[in-house]
Amino acid sequence: MTVDESVTVGVLSLHTSKESKAILNAVEALGHDTAWLREENTTLSVEGNEVVIDPDVDVVANRMLLSNTEQPCEELGLADTLSRLVPMLNEPATTLTASHKLATAAALTTADIQVPDVYLSLSTEKLNAARDRFGEEAVYKTAIGTHGGGTWKVGPNEHVNAKVGNRYAFLQKLIDRDGERHRDLRVYVVGDEVVGAMYRYAPDNDWRTNVAVGGSVEDATDSLPDEVAEIAVDASQVIGLDYAGVDIVEGEDGWFVLEVNPTAGFKGLFEATHVSPAPYIAKLAIERAGGEVDEGRVWELSANLDDSTPTAMPDVTRPGTGEPAIIGYTEEIVLSGTSGSKTVYAKSDTGATRTSIDTRLAADIGAGPIKSITRVKSGSRKTSKSRPVVDIVVGVGGNQHTVTASVEDRSHMDYPVILGRDILENYQVDVSRRVDRDAPDSPEEEEEQLE
Repeated sequence: MTVDESVTVGVLSLHTSKESKAILNAVEALGHDTAWLREENTTLSVEGNEVVIDPDVDVVANRMLLSNTEQPCEELGLADTLSRLVPMLNEPATTLTASHKLATAAALTTADIQVPDVYLSLSTEKLNAARDRFGEEAVYKTAIGTHGGGTWKVGPNEHVNAKVGNRYAFLQKLIDRDGERHRDLRVYVVGDEVVGAMYRYAPDNDWRTNVAVGGSVEDATDSLPDEVAEIAVDASQVIGLDYAGVDIVEGEDGWFVLEVNPTAGFKGLFEATHVSPAPYIAKLAIERAGGEVDEGRVWELSANLDDSTPTAMPDVTRPGTGEPAIIGYTEEIVLSGTSGSKTVYAKSDTGATRTSIDTRLAADIGAGPIKSITRVKSGSRKTSKSRPVVDIVVGVGGNQHTVTASVEDRSHMDYPVILGRDILENYQVDVSRRVDRDAPDSPEEEEEQLE
């Protein structure tokens, strides 16, 4: 292939996100062809001595989300298969390391990059026995998680589990600066270049800085210390990623790398910096396949986050394909907290703003700590009542959602959990489908509104 030929860049992404769309649109704007490798259109054929991928691509940008599925090995295996046939950005082995927080910490530590102290034990007893080494407050998190989900701050007497649901969990030292609003740095690296950086500040009712949980952002690109830029690039290269969002926090003993995210979002970064990483990722992919790009055009495109529907969006060939997954009027779900998991029946309620769980169930799984108090208004009454809200992990149909749920006494109701719009927005609700066909209908539920 000569450098003046058009190449075809495939984006491997089974979910629909603005990042995947932006990369595909950037490739086209740079004068090359695209293919979106999704459920609707992707096939692999092994026949005789030939392996064929359809759609045919010259390079793949891997954007498989291993962190929000209960079967990450399936998606990792698909990416691994493709990587053996064509060049791939963010190869499967490196994505696996980056998606597993403890694997990331081990890799960075052996390369002399500073990370917070962590402790993982497959034994719950040993994990709790090590709690004191982390001081008054410690971070407790699942080894695989995203958007700040599966992360809690725990006190000295709070019991923790070796697993949260089906995810291993560990303790980590809390890196904080006394008297200062909690913040960290998200540095976006493509290749060996920092394309943008932002400070992320925790919201008033939380300590996590993730934009997904309400954190605010501020441009840090021009003020980024050279030392931090070097740490971010080194961390990305140690893990082996072609592009990554590197999270770094400053402590009393210098800079610590918290995570190296292979599928970091663009929304917060673009909001803060007005720079989209998509054209830089597109450039790297095109050049990896032997294509050529106009450097000035890359810079121009980075000033706009184009997440419009790309021409590479495959046609829907089967009824319902490409639409949100269907959830029933009732569903069997898995609830997970800091001390355990429970499988229960839940009712879908599109009138409820947020998910609600029973008080005793919350205690059983170790939901919490309490983040704030919400005012709940009934759909049938003008009165309102106060309820505490806590973080929980909800497993629904193979997907995991971390939401801030309200806690109430539901012992007099048919279902210990109400799924609100914070989860249902990801699905289509089929009221005729229920897993407990013989159960009676529940009384009218209360719609929750923050006052």
